[in-house]
Amino acid sequence: MADGPLIVQSDKSLLLEVDHPRADEARRAIAPFAELERAPEHVHTYRLTNLGLWNARAAGHDAEQVVDTLIEFSRYPVPHALLVDVAETMSRYGRLTLTSHPTHGLVLQATDKAVLAEVLKSKRTAGLVGERVDDETVVVHPSERGHLKQVLVKLGWPAEDLAGYVDGEKHPIALSPVAAPRTPDEAPKPWEMRPYQAQAVDGFWHGGSGVVVLPCGAGKTIVGAGAMAKSGTTTLILVTNTVSARQWKDELVRRTTLTEDEIGEYSGTRKEIKPVTIATYQVLTTKRKGVYSHLELLDARDWGLVVYDEVHLLPAPIFRMTADLQARRRLGLTATLVREDGREDEVFSLIGPKRYDAPWKDIEAQGYIAPADCVEVRLTLPEHDRMVYATAEPEDKYRLAATAAGKNRVVEQIVAQHPDDQVLVIGQYLDQLEELSEHLDAPLITGATTVRERQRLFDAFRSGEVTRLVVSKVANFSIDLPEASVAIQVSGSFGSRQEEAQRLGRVMRPKADGRTAHFYAVVARDTVDQDFAAHRQRFLAEQGYAYRIVDAEDLGVVK
Repeated sequence: MADGPLIVQSDKSLLLEVDHPRADEARRAIAPFAELERAPEHVHTYRLTNLGLWNARAAGHDAEQVVDTLIEFSRYPVPHALLVDVAETMSRYGRLTLTSHPTHGLVLQATDKAVLAEVLKSKRTAGLVGERVDDETVVVHPSERGHLKQVLVKLGWPAEDLAGYVDGEKHPIALSPVAAPRTPDEAPKPWEMRPYQAQAVDGFWHGGSGVVVLPCGAGKTIVGAGAMAKSGTTTLILVTNTVSARQWKDELVRRTTLTEDEIGEYSGTRKEIKPVTIATYQVLTTKRKGVYSHLELLDARDWGLVVYDEVHLLPAPIFRMTADLQARRRLGLTATLVREDGREDEVFSLIGPKRYDAPWKDIEAQGYIAPADCVEVRLTLPEHDRMVYATAEPEDKYRLAATAAGKNRVVEQIVAQHPDDQVLVIGQYLDQLEELSEHLDAPLITGATTVRERQRLFDAFRSGEVTRLVVSKVANFSIDLPEASVAIQVSGSFGSRQEEAQRLGRVMRPKADGRTAHFYAVVARDTVDQDFAAHRQRFLAEQGYAYRIVDAEDLGVVK
């Protein structure tokens, strides 16, 4: 009997013994097809899901590879029924294909007549398809291409979309061999895409549409620029906020042949439509008199490529509009495909399958992101606060625990241990952040801070003029702060795994001197704050990051 690190169970759960010598090897091997569910100290629980197996199939992994991996790393014989189920689940992907017919246009074709008969029998497909061409083919209304893919995933028969794309309006875009300087004092620098960035662009382009998953700080914008250069067409880029939009613009001007005049910003303050247009999700999802008036932007040009930054955050109206954009190439960029609303299947069906996924530890090993030390600092509430918490209404408990007064003292202690580092303090509750800003004598950035003031403070932080910054969740996404080497999280969005990944990503840009990044989560012991922290850490545990747990009274153990 093999002494593997994995126990594979018939309920599709995989138990990974963390301290086993082959645990890291097994984690990397199962990552393409298994999702982490729980990550306590010694045994991590993964699960095989249909969507995970279909994503693996779309990325080029076949059932034989998955079965071989399970057998190789399993400590006990793998249940035969589970291996059969894996093979059958993966075989469901691609038995239906969307393709272009020379006389009938867009059609749904089946390699299995019974599967086609089954999905056409469903009431869900009514109105999405037209006449039967033959036993294996049915006409699809082009406007229903996205909606049909959504339905087929729900029915358990995901279609492979081979119908191709319209070319879109041509617009010359190329990567510059020399990056333009950011400041007048800086010299231009030769550069080229990192190997994994080039692989990500090739994986996306070969697949046609889909999602690229890269760690924060690994250069997702460069992957977007590479895809734009491959496409050579007008491009619509959708981003989370105005600061992110301007960072995208700066990076594109630095690293491509595009000029500032060719790039438009479509946000709350500007409404420019140019060959490359960067729009915020917020402005596109603003309703006036019950109508999403800005969605007409999508028809303003014949876009050849649509890029979705932070695709795990897509709001519902963007999903709906994406269903109508299936003839355009679509690239989703994210650090984690985890969605707290469970709509991963909509990303899969409407943006496309995962085309490239680089494990964080692999990118770290190559020196492209900083190694990170993750510490959970547990604070015991004083007796009075414990009683207030114990008798509070359920809806008030998290706020009480997350904003415990003792956290301010803990944060001050941590900051004092990093006198020479650039420190970000991140939280959710504004009154808590205002107190910390005063205690640390550090500027505060919230949603109410103007875009101009945010940019000024971020620039001051980058230059070293400001070494401490207190930020609300506006800093979760797409903020490039390579100098930050310490992040202290005092409160978060309940149990959000995606937020934890984004926040760690704030400090993972590689350091010039090779220093380790430090990520602290300050948590109130024996409260829902601790429970949510355990949930938030799941994604990072999946990437191979282990949290050290220290007592707030014993902060001297910090490295």
